[in-house]
Amino acid sequence: MRRKAAADRAEKTANLRPSSTRAAGAGGSSSTMLRLYTDESPGLKVDPVVVMTLSVVFIFSVVALHVIAKVMRRFSA
Repeated sequence: MRRKAAADRAEKTANLRPSSTRAAGAGGSSSTMLRLYTDESPGLKVDPVVVMTLSVVFIFSVVALHVIAKVMRRFSA
């Protein structure tokens, strides 16, 4: 009888503990992750084309700054 009670208690505590770090909340809450991809989420609504355009412009500006720095170093030395 005691063994059965101990086994039941161990099984109950095992069921209460999450089986993975994701279920425990480490690595992002699933409700938060789900809210990122729903239309009901509060926040800024931006068209994907605008995001892609701004990303490409940012990348080109970084490349241009690197080229300008190389040219300026070449002429100043």
